[in-house]
Amino acid sequence: MPETKPYEQLSSTAGQIILEQLPERIKQAVMARAAEIDYPIEAVIEMAIAGYLDPNAIGFVDCKPDRKT
Repeated sequence: MPETKPYEQLSSTAGQIILEQLPERIKQAVMARAAEIDYPIEAVIEMAIAGYLDPNAIGFVDCKPDRKT
């Protein structure tokens, strides 16, 4: 079994490639969310996937804990 690095992250290039393949409304939502929380696109995509796979994973709510809602 291959070893995985504990802090592997989606590259910016890979994030853009994935973003371009998404339906337009999802692409717009991802870009809007990234702008709203001031995170890179690839981080938003990672959080969306992680949240789907593991409900206890870091999610959008966790991104800016000191942010006023």
